[in-house]
Amino acid sequence: MTGTSAALTPPADAIPPVRHPEAPAPGELLGSHYAQCFGCGGGQPHGLHLEARAGEGVTVTAEFTVTPDHQGAPGLAHGGVLATALDETLGSLNWLLRVIAVTGRLETDFVRPVPVGTVLHLEAEVTAVSGRKIYSTATGRIGGPDGPVAVRGYALFVEVKVEHFIDNGRPEEIQAAMSDPDQVRRARAFEVNP
Repeated sequence: MTGTSAALTPPADAIPPVRHPEAPAPGELLGSHYAQCFGCGGGQPHGLHLEARAGEGVTVTAEFTVTPDHQGAPGLAHGGVLATALDETLGSLNWLLRVIAVTGRLETDFVRPVPVGTVLHLEAEVTAVSGRKIYSTATGRIGGPDGPVAVRGYALFVEVKVEHFIDNGRPEEIQAAMSDPDQVRRARAFEVNP
């Protein structure tokens, strides 16, 4: 099954995305936005440890290895983990636009099983922007970047202000992130996650 709901179809007046002039260069590793992020953070022992790289235009590529901690059915990746990998990859696109945005909607097509031990190769791109709404798609392949498609994702992100996180996050984590002496890490902690 392939397709998206009407909510993920950009309106007729949507515009093509524009890569920010200060976005990471193509090929550059984006790194973790927050050490405790389940998707990309190194501080989560059972997290995905997903690594994303900036691509050309407004695209990213990413990889993560499915471990026994990520399984649902015996020997296979849990569908929720695969959806998380898509969401993390799609969210990384916002670094290329230099906006803070959260996932508003995510639809996932599960095309084939992903065995434990497999490296999932992901590619994502922003397809359109309309006001605060950012439309994007992603594909996850197994066996290499040109291998068979295992999952597809379609997303709508909504641009927000940093207060979204401050007002809704747990105070101790917010304070710890805001107290980080590294200004770049402090700013990046509030990117991507809803």
